[in-house]
Amino acid sequence: MRFVHARRSAVTSARALHDAIFMSWAFADDTGLAMALASATTSDTSAGTVTEHAYGSGGSGGPGDDPEALRLRALVDLARSGDTEAFGQLYDHYVTGIFRFVYYRTGSRQLAEDLTSETFMRGLRAIQRFNWQGKDFGAWLTTIARNLIADHYKSSRVRLETVSDSMPEDTSPVDSPEHDVMTLISNELLFEAVNALPTEQRECILMRFIQGLSIAETAAALGRSEGAIKQLQLRAVRALAKQMPADIR
Repeated sequence: MRFVHARRSAVTSARALHDAIFMSWAFADDTGLAMALASATTSDTSAGTVTEHAYGSGGSGGPGDDPEALRLRALVDLARSGDTEAFGQLYDHYVTGIFRFVYYRTGSRQLAEDLTSETFMRGLRAIQRFNWQGKDFGAWLTTIARNLIADHYKSSRVRLETVSDSMPEDTSPVDSPEHDVMTLISNELLFEAVNALPTEQRECILMRFIQGLSIAETAAALGRSEGAIKQLQLRAVRALAKQMPADIR
């Protein structure tokens, strides 16, 4: 399994969440913030996601005209028929996004690598049972990862907390006044704030702004409506903004 790029991407991906928090400070009214968050571009080919509604509303329809969505659907169909090379290409496409999600939920690189590997192993074993009704492939993998994380903490009976292998600082250069402000928010502080959120808000935020899933994909992974996801991310971003130090608001 190859995780070098995924590790690096897990750090820089926090920028989208930084921007969402900045939006919360910029929009006093919930309507304006909800519209800004709904239109925020979170999809990223390096994160293993496709554009909004690439598989139709809620991820249950056809792939439409998006070439990348068509390519992914073809790879899934080949993998379902036993083509391991096709599954390898799916792994390359989705591994970064899955690793981001697990890394921000666990705070441990080693554990994130182990659970990400197990996610794809289980996906490979179960892919013949996958169907396009109600979920796209990325949302399906995310559901496997969520279950593995839950099983890990249930079996080990440990609280989800920041361990010694915590999120490193993002030292990339700033390119705007907004990012200049956001450099004052360390990834470790953000990591702790995210993990203090209620479970459903936390997972919504991680899928949307760390993993890079669209609203439709997040709804499919969580088994909620798109409207519910919009409300979840609104409440979560507001809560995160309130947790940031007062001197940088």
